[in-house]
Amino acid sequence: MTDTGAVMRWLIAGAPGAAAAEEVLSGTCERLLAAGLPLTRAAAFVEMLHPDIMGRALIWRAGEGVSINDAPLAFRDSDVFRDSPVSAVGRTGVGLRRRLIDPGCPFDFPILADLREQGVTDFLAMPLRFTNGDVQVGTWATAAPQGFADPQVAALEALMAPLARLAEIWAMRRTATTLLDTYVGRNAGARILAGHIRRGDTESVRAAVWLSDLRGFTPLADRLSPAELTATLNLYFDCQVPAIAEHGGEVLKFLGDGLLAIFPAGVEAAAAATCAAALRAARQASAELAAKAPDLRHGLALHFGDVLWGNVGGGNRLDFTCIGPAVNLAARIEGMTADLGHPIIASQEFAHHAPEQLTPLGAFSLRGFATPQRLFAVPVLGA
Repeated sequence: MTDTGAVMRWLIAGAPGAAAAEEVLSGTCERLLAAGLPLTRAAAFVEMLHPDIMGRALIWRAGEGVSINDAPLAFRDSDVFRDSPVSAVGRTGVGLRRRLIDPGCPFDFPILADLREQGVTDFLAMPLRFTNGDVQVGTWATAAPQGFADPQVAALEALMAPLARLAEIWAMRRTATTLLDTYVGRNAGARILAGHIRRGDTESVRAAVWLSDLRGFTPLADRLSPAELTATLNLYFDCQVPAIAEHGGEVLKFLGDGLLAIFPAGVEAAAAATCAAALRAARQASAELAAKAPDLRHGLALHFGDVLWGNVGGGNRLDFTCIGPAVNLAARIEGMTADLGHPIIASQEFAHHAPEQLTPLGAFSLRGFATPQRLFAVPVLGA
């Protein structure tokens, strides 16, 4: 006799002690084992609102714990997904059972043969119904010689409703984090989720400021179709964003064909390391642009200073960004890249902290700044 009442009560209580979705799954499975249910494998498959990922699979195996696999968007159109129990249950909302030890069991999904080779004798796929009507999928498998007993199947079916509530909560949390990361940046998103959502809620951050712009964008927009222009901009940004992220920066805003990013420095001693990281990112982005889109040209300004990072806006419409004289100076320097014929130009403050000698260009009067600003060219690899 399998008594899963304690497991049900734990799930209904919100799975106390489980700090992540994978801990909910592992906690459920371990408690089912302790209750006498001969579980070998269990999984939860949840689709995601994500720019690159179709969904996430959490797979528990007895004695191994939980593994997490993200499926790319293209996976939805693959034969592996279309011919899977997950696809069938998600599409119809109807659960299925395959007793793999029965002589007449249909092996109508390729994964069933793989599971049989792994010793699985009985397999269940059941809908996880979210409150908005979406159907996700949970699966259960056993290697017990006689498979699941009918009361055990009924117990697993009864667990699906509280599991679905928890799965939906964790999916919503992940969606919120993903959308914030996508639209405002990783660190800014974390601050927003932590409650920093009041207008004027800002902090002073010492950082390297990156401000770049695509040269000749106006005639490009006149010449290209909307689809071609969008593809060109995406290619242009693809040459920059990965390099910025790889070296510790965070993209805060796309300004048409421009991009604003910062590399937070933390303590003063980190200024040199921060500027070195920004330099590596700038050179990597320029090399990517030269390799992937040699006809495109850009201007990039690098500055180091204090910025105000936080919420700015009007009414209930806010923007999480950075502002201040340091950002204004970076914008003026970026405008000088075309005049001076150098794709990457740094301020004196940035050059002071840079770990290498940059090429002095002289002092220039910039609009909005009372004193002339000394500017420095950043040698580009391969130029």
